[in-house]
Amino acid sequence: MGKKQFTIRFMLKCVITSFIIAGTTLISLFVHHVQAAVRIKDIAYVQGVRENQLYGYGIVIGLQGTGDNSQIFKLTSQMAVNIFEKLGVLMDEKDFFSKNTAVVMVTTNIPAFARPGDKLDITLSSIGDCKSLEGGVLLQTALQGADNEVYAVAQGALTVGGYSIKGDAQSVRKNISTTAHISNGAIVEKEIHTTFLKGQALNIVLRDPDFTTSTRVTELINNIYPNSSVAVDAAVINIRPPQGFQSDETIVKFISTLEELYIKTDSVAKIIINERTGTIVADQHVRISTVAVAHGNLSITIKEEKEVSQPNMLGAGETRDMARTDIQVSEEKSRLTVLQEGVSISDVARALNVLGVTPRDLISIFQAIKKAGALHAELVIM
Repeated sequence: MGKKQFTIRFMLKCVITSFIIAGTTLISLFVHHVQAAVRIKDIAYVQGVRENQLYGYGIVIGLQGTGDNSQIFKLTSQMAVNIFEKLGVLMDEKDFFSKNTAVVMVTTNIPAFARPGDKLDITLSSIGDCKSLEGGVLLQTALQGADNEVYAVAQGALTVGGYSIKGDAQSVRKNISTTAHISNGAIVEKEIHTTFLKGQALNIVLRDPDFTTSTRVTELINNIYPNSSVAVDAAVINIRPPQGFQSDETIVKFISTLEELYIKTDSVAKIIINERTGTIVADQHVRISTVAVAHGNLSITIKEEKEVSQPNMLGAGETRDMARTDIQVSEEKSRLTVLQEGVSISDVARALNVLGVTPRDLISIFQAIKKAGALHAELVIM
């Protein structure tokens, strides 16, 4: 009886251990899958949910003689006179000589679902010949949209990320002092109505259009909500919410559920090159056909020296300047490296590092490989 119980316990222990190992393996695979995937929220947005641009022009006061020359830039004096008239003070533009004011353009973006009373960050840019906006204060400025409707009002003290100091013989400047910011400087006065439902359907738009990714998103949504979505093209996925999610109260929950779904994206193989900084960025899909690469730098140094030629004391002649040229040519020794077909970008990097190439040399090498037809990726040069 004791032996039988021992056998049963041993078998149960083996079964439990097998389940634990299998479960651990499944969890590892799941975690690996999740880490390789991204949320739909991070690669797409709901069509109709977007920001809108607002702009307006106003006047900044309180500058220490660094404002617009009102005698040259007439708009400054006109706006100042208009403000004084609203306050009950009558004056002529010819009597306004102050250089403590400047006309600025005010811009900002109002997000979707912004409500009256919400605050926005604003950016101010000088329009006239203002030297600096440091220390200025923006007077109340209306901000309008493309439909000429006023949606926000801005006012407040400016924050300038630089300075400009000018003397009689020397000037010092850091960053740009004719552009400024005001954090929470605008107050929303009117709501922009956002519509993301077209009938009983909504559209999800991929930020980076791709047919493969669009198809994967559609299949994932249909696995959870059968026959609810269809890929319109490489960017747009049309979704018709199920019966239980078509009311105003439940549509937000439905969109939230879609945003939290994980999907593995796809993209075109690209190599991004910034020639100005020597920066190279390549994705994992880059492949290269069999190609041989040799790289070497040719260095030529030319040195010019002046020498004085003097005649003998007993001979006739005159002292002359003569040029002496010294030319040196050196060429680095390079080896021929063969890159096999189908290698990844990491293999390419290791192979080219053997040649001792720099990032700027890599730019030339990638351009040459692309021209030879062996680089199977899009080469983007910035």
